[in-house]
Amino acid sequence: GRHSMLPRHVQRLGRDWITHWNGSQILALNSPVSNCTRWAGYYPWASFPLPVPVDFSANWRLPPFFGPWRQFQNSSWQLDTFTQSSCFHLPNPSMKSEGEEPLTKKRRLSGQHGTSAPEEETNFSNQKEALCLSVAQNEEKHSSRKGTVKRHWEYFCQHSRTMKIFENKETDQSNTESEAKFDFTVMSYNILSQNLLEDNSHLYKHCRQRLLIWTYRFPNILQEIKQLDADVLCLQEVQEDHYRTEIKSSLESLGYHCEYKMRTGRKPDGCAICFKTSKFSLISSNPVEFFRRDIPLLDRDNVGLVLLLQPKFHCKTNAAVCIANTHLLYNPRRGDIKLTQLAMLLAEIASVAPQKDGTFCPIIICGDFNSVPGSPLYRFIKEGKLNYEGLAIGKVSGQEQFPRGQRILSIPIWPKKLGISQNCVYEIKQQQKEENAGEKLEAAKLNNTQEAVVASEKLSSKLQHHFKLSSVYSHYFPETGIPEVTTCHSRSAVTVDYIFYSAANDDATAQPGAEDSFHGGLKLLGRLALLTEKDLWTVNGLPNENNSSDHLPLLAEFRLIER
Repeated sequence: GRHSMLPRHVQRLGRDWITHWNGSQILALNSPVSNCTRWAGYYPWASFPLPVPVDFSANWRLPPFFGPWRQFQNSSWQLDTFTQSSCFHLPNPSMKSEGEEPLTKKRRLSGQHGTSAPEEETNFSNQKEALCLSVAQNEEKHSSRKGTVKRHWEYFCQHSRTMKIFENKETDQSNTESEAKFDFTVMSYNILSQNLLEDNSHLYKHCRQRLLIWTYRFPNILQEIKQLDADVLCLQEVQEDHYRTEIKSSLESLGYHCEYKMRTGRKPDGCAICFKTSKFSLISSNPVEFFRRDIPLLDRDNVGLVLLLQPKFHCKTNAAVCIANTHLLYNPRRGDIKLTQLAMLLAEIASVAPQKDGTFCPIIICGDFNSVPGSPLYRFIKEGKLNYEGLAIGKVSGQEQFPRGQRILSIPIWPKKLGISQNCVYEIKQQQKEENAGEKLEAAKLNNTQEAVVASEKLSSKLQHHFKLSSVYSHYFPETGIPEVTTCHSRSAVTVDYIFYSAANDDATAQPGAEDSFHGGLKLLGRLALLTEKDLWTVNGLPNENNSSDHLPLLAEFRLIER
């Protein structure tokens, strides 16, 4: 390891000294709290702490012979005061998800610097199921669980997790005025392809080498999936040979049906969507390739996957749920490619999700979007519109504090032969929709010719999509304004992974107007809380001994409401 010249007993001490500190400093939140639900707000970015691997008790002293650990001598060894009153826990030196509580990832905080502050969300007053364990209770309850970090559930509904409406035999299905309800959980998880790990070994210098071997990592990842027991899995960076030889069969043994789309280039990984056959049946599987040989802009091999699923429950009409999964291009300087890839995914969703009455079925979009909260790409997903006139390609994703890509986005971003309109739908369908409008459209054009010309010119730099989407996560801790993180390695700690969903009318957690154009919708019942960058570095970041990806799994519970 790092101290190969030291005696064996010193080497061992160098490896294990982190674990022998006061376990009573664990601050855990097992249960949700009525006043602890997070909402987004504006907080300054400049004062975020740098990664500090461990917090220590005040009486602990660092052994003088640790030269490589000198960076800690100038660090604070006391728990931050905000942690003692926050609605999350400070983990012990190794991290393991237990029961229903998964892990977190991180990337460089500077990547979020400079992006616009997220909008405030509704203050939830009816979260009666939530309760916060005191520090004293958790010290006693969890002091024996060394080397673990727990993520608590945040609930938004009294009927959740253990109260599955579709399993209630006493439900009166004959009541025509009642709503058919179906509860299910969705996970989004970038499991870190082994090939990508080895090709980017500089990102994992903080890890012991034995923890980076696939034969060590896969059992941890599989155990995590078992413990969280989601009904739908959206996995990214699924390596094709591992998927074929062990991932697919392992998940099938757990009751999942798996659909997979490998990248089109040389890197042999891709996206998978797996669902419990006891909960859903497959209507259609629609892979999306972002590479187009005839379009120079689209020379990257990223992919997406869109499934249309039929819930297995009794109702008067046929309900369906559209699940999409993707992993957008990483390159922070190619926002033009990122936006085009996103438009292609949205166009495929728009072709899969329509119902007979013209509305969209409920939609969930998961993935690693390689964009931070508040960035133009993020806002486009949530707000449904983006005016990109004068926008530099390096600022689209917000990954860099000082973007190197200064070229301005062209208008339009992608060529017409891609066949996707500025409304992010396939142009053939767009033409059919316009033809169906008939005389009303023609009359409007005749009466407002000049205005129409001006409007068309302005719309040329505007992207739109038809989905009113909300984010499962708020991205900030309300008590401190510190960002949540979903990925963590040697160079960065940030949020890049998301679960977006189309909300039902009565979902108080959704953004205003989210119910438009949807038949019924989804109600967010709960989510698995994320962690801060500092939390993750107390367990030496990601991957670590118990958590074998550099990303954390995101997990949410929804209720499908069909009216």
